[in-house]
Amino acid sequence: MSVYSGPVFDMARQQFDGIADYLDIDIKYRDRLFLPKRAIAVTCPIHRDDGSVAVFQGYRVQHHLSCGPTKGGTRFAASVDMGEVAALAVWMSWKCALTGLPYGGGKGGIAVDTTTLSPRELEALSRRYMQEMIPFVGPDVDVMAPDVGTNEQVMAWFMDTYSVHHGHAVPQIVTGKPLAAGGTAGRREATGRGVVHLIGRAAQEISMPLAGATAIVQGFGNVGSVAALELARRGVRIVGVSDHSACYYDPAGLPVEALDAHVREHRCLAGFATQCSIDPRELLVQPCDILVPAALERVIDADTAARLQCRILAEGANGPTTPDADRVLRERGNDVFVIPDILCNSGGVVVSYFEWVQGIQKIFWEEDEVNKRLLVILDRAFDQVIARARRDKVGHRTAALAIGVDRVLQTKMARGLFP
Repeated sequence: MSVYSGPVFDMARQQFDGIADYLDIDIKYRDRLFLPKRAIAVTCPIHRDDGSVAVFQGYRVQHHLSCGPTKGGTRFAASVDMGEVAALAVWMSWKCALTGLPYGGGKGGIAVDTTTLSPRELEALSRRYMQEMIPFVGPDVDVMAPDVGTNEQVMAWFMDTYSVHHGHAVPQIVTGKPLAAGGTAGRREATGRGVVHLIGRAAQEISMPLAGATAIVQGFGNVGSVAALELARRGVRIVGVSDHSACYYDPAGLPVEALDAHVREHRCLAGFATQCSIDPRELLVQPCDILVPAALERVIDADTAARLQCRILAEGANGPTTPDADRVLRERGNDVFVIPDILCNSGGVVVSYFEWVQGIQKIFWEEDEVNKRLLVILDRAFDQVIARARRDKVGHRTAALAIGVDRVLQTKMARGLFP
């Protein structure tokens, strides 16, 4: 029996088993390498505004601490469960190893629909979750960050709750904070910026000019909206966007700045227009040069993969492409250039690392410095993935995962197993 279950965790296990076979990892090391070191489940009761008491289930998974503290986001979403959180922590481990960060993977969350919470209730739930996590987290143990359903404000509440408990400010306990609370310039935009930079690298690889290209962005949250805006600034025509509330497609192009302003005011795409609406299930397979799935896991299955009409698949979300879909993409040959998730969306954790370092040292960098350092790390990881893929004649996801998994394995082997 395992405490981890569900399609997302099964997908992560399937990916790992394939990479373990590819790397010829001894069977006796595989469970130690894959299964999380620690999993925490907590109960988070809060007072509702109407005087009632509501109870929410919270989770945190720390995959491994062999390279340093664990690092990862905290997700507030109705779908959150232990299996999903564990899979995301595992993927974060490979992501950190691929980019050379001194972290293991962590992830957490609460099973809650945040649209049902008032601002006061959201603060109460955020603070209660961190209060329950205090025995298990710390700047040298596990460092939290934003994810789906959380933002800079939630991170500030996390930091304040932890700091009050310790009697002094501890800004390095979370990243993705507001600048006023010790955050770093460029963190909010880092993931989307990284996605677009790597799209640019991919476009160079296939000799495709960005100016005049077309793109579809599924998921218009923090990652998707920044990616759409950055692509538009590079001359890319955004022909499709979606979020949980609405889906729009127009081959002539959509007004990205107006869409972003609408979302900032109304918190979702719904109500922006009616004439460009399309079935969300069909958005991913519309003709485009660049497809950016930036929502949730498992949105591209085998059937969708066979129907994709993009030239570059840039995975802004974690785990958007199932293993069955990967097989279909491999069978299609080189007609779709895949930028795998652990590379494509790694900009966020890279700049989170910068924020953590700055918090420890109490020395802060200008945004230009942050962005410059970010691009150096992304370029290095991209070059290593492409080189590995060409050398071994494997897909980009296999190459990226192999680099990450092998680095963690080497660290664990060097440190040994405590008697």
